[in-house]
Amino acid sequence: MRRTTLSRATTSALGTLALLATTALTGAAPASAAFSAALGSPARPLPAAVGHRLVAGEYASPLTPSQCQAQLQSLCYGATQLEQAYNEHPLFDRGINGAGRTIVIVDSYGSPTIQHDLDVYSKQFGIPSTNVQVVKWGSVPTFDPTDSDMTGWAEETTIDVDMAHAMAPGAKIVLVETGVSENEGTTGLPEMMDAEQSLIDKGVGDVVSQSFGATESTFPGFDKGDYSSLLNLRYAFKDAAAHGVTVLASSGDNGVTDSESDGSTLYPYPVTSWPPSDPLVTAVGGTSVHLDDQGERQSPDTVWDSPATDDGASGGGKSKVFNRPSFQLGVAGVVGGSRGVPDISMVGDPKTGVWTYNSFGPQDNGWELWGGTSVACPVFSGVVALADQYAGHRLGNLNSGLYALGGLQQLGAPGTGITDVTGGSNTYNGVPGFPATKGYDLATGWGTVNAAQFVPAIAALG
Repeated sequence: MRRTTLSRATTSALGTLALLATTALTGAAPASAAFSAALGSPARPLPAAVGHRLVAGEYASPLTPSQCQAQLQSLCYGATQLEQAYNEHPLFDRGINGAGRTIVIVDSYGSPTIQHDLDVYSKQFGIPSTNVQVVKWGSVPTFDPTDSDMTGWAEETTIDVDMAHAMAPGAKIVLVETGVSENEGTTGLPEMMDAEQSLIDKGVGDVVSQSFGATESTFPGFDKGDYSSLLNLRYAFKDAAAHGVTVLASSGDNGVTDSESDGSTLYPYPVTSWPPSDPLVTAVGGTSVHLDDQGERQSPDTVWDSPATDDGASGGGKSKVFNRPSFQLGVAGVVGGSRGVPDISMVGDPKTGVWTYNSFGPQDNGWELWGGTSVACPVFSGVVALADQYAGHRLGNLNSGLYALGGLQQLGAPGTGITDVTGGSNTYNGVPGFPATKGYDLATGWGTVNAAQFVPAIAALG
């Protein structure tokens, strides 16, 4: 079972949130009724654990949130709205923009036009661009724009790079392209872990953003209680912990479940994915974020859910491999004896999606609107880069500090930067999930963040 990438091929085959733009780079919106039907219609699940979900594509320029609401019945955000929503401008005013820090992004194949596309994205939203250092790990095949697996990863690459840069425009970005597509089980993961370990050993990177995952139960030996095939892949994360590097991972897009190994149907019971289930990793879930054109919240964030449709839901639940880590002792009543996921959440709902720009074509050649926890993870990586700069050093594994701040927030302490999320649940496609409740929960973790408060608070604990 492969990771979730919503390429044009999978869009067509699976009937998911389809690319319905019909105006070929005119900038005009497709018929709103068609989009409304697509966003609300049942569809087969995407074929893996983590990924990105297409809402709209091929626009000459991005629409504003109010235009998206009127024309697409969904909201849409650029860097302008995201920076305001997470209250980053007080930090920017003090020169805290990620300068001197490096975000490492890991994707199979990468995108051949990533530098040009980031330059276009940056110019559109009035932020300085940055040079993307591309590291090819192993034998990376020549990009084929007709290969749906490669274009899916190129879309993922663009989302990861654009979102990290939007949140930390001063940070350096290193994009690691591997030559083997990550799939469920262990295919492709060894190359990714090798690449991460190599960069960490060379001192490259302060935070690693991973928008991929494999269901724990698909690793060889799991059904026999032998978790060695998964545990043997943890070496990069152990290396990161030893070097003070923060590692993040998307929590998944299928609520508390995931798809079968052939990608056809959902497990009818809860499962979790690795690497977000790893205690050495901070798992980032997805929220619905309702903003106006200036980026001001119109209502409190809720968990990304879609219990009656196939629009996905924020991944969360209890690991079958990892026992409850020490940092979750205070939430033992929620997680029991298992590692609970996620730890924190950021924007991810496709109905409150984000714009990216692609030009690797021919079908990816313009502005596209995306959602998923593949958005949430790189968004949070930018916040971590700001915190590293604020602290003047790497913060390493965030989880102990994050849970300390969450506990303080629940006691009413000011200035933690943690904003509780208490609406919705991550029920998905008939598989009951967990409600977003007061305090820590298995839908959003501790909730979301106010960067102007969170950055100095987490830096002080690092």
